[in-house]
Amino acid sequence: MKTAAAVVDRRGSTERRLAADRRSAVQAVPVERRKLQRREKVNRRRQIDPTTCERDYSEEEVEFMHALDRYKRSSGRMFPTCSEVLEVIRSLGYTKVNPTTLMETPSEPNPAAHG
Repeated sequence: MKTAAAVVDRRGSTERRLAADRRSAVQAVPVERRKLQRREKVNRRRQIDPTTCERDYSEEEVEFMHALDRYKRSSGRMFPTCSEVLEVIRSLGYTKVNPTTLMETPSEPNPAAHG
């Protein structure tokens, strides 16, 4: 037994392109949006995760975020690899320090070491 395919056409019987225009009269547009001046671009914190926006960032953190944002914009890569992030960190002047060198010249006094 064969089943017949049902065809449903909801558009009606008239051709839409031949119907009269819906607009009754030609009216001027109240505000021509394309000719208005663009709003001044606000420097938003796009590079900062919105879930942590309430946190106060240190100067170093903000400097890193801006450097990474600049890299993303200049390279066109919104998701840089670990190598690229390391490149940005090095461009800020950070270098890896040998742990033994760090122990010999402490930058801050350690109160727990004085017993």
